[in-house]
Amino acid sequence: MLALTRKPGERIVIGNDIVLTVVEVKGETVRLAIDAPRRVSIFRGEIYDSIVQENRKAAMPMAEGRDLLRNLKGNIAKRNADKSDK
Repeated sequence: MLALTRKPGERIVIGNDIVLTVVEVKGETVRLAIDAPRRVSIFRGEIYDSIVQENRKAAMPMAEGRDLLRNLKGNIAKRNADKSDK
């Protein structure tokens, strides 16, 4: 992680097309202006963490369903094999 010190009005440039400008510093709060292309998603950290958590919860039923389907296929194959042995 890179840590930089900036004063109000100073900028940080990321790549060729993202610019962070320190707008204001009040106590422990820093106000930033972000200039970036529309294709770049920008989230506050706590919002991003919430999105990641919700995506993981939403993906879990898919994984459970996939496991259930795999077990079902295995049971059907076993049943068919048992029938052909008789």
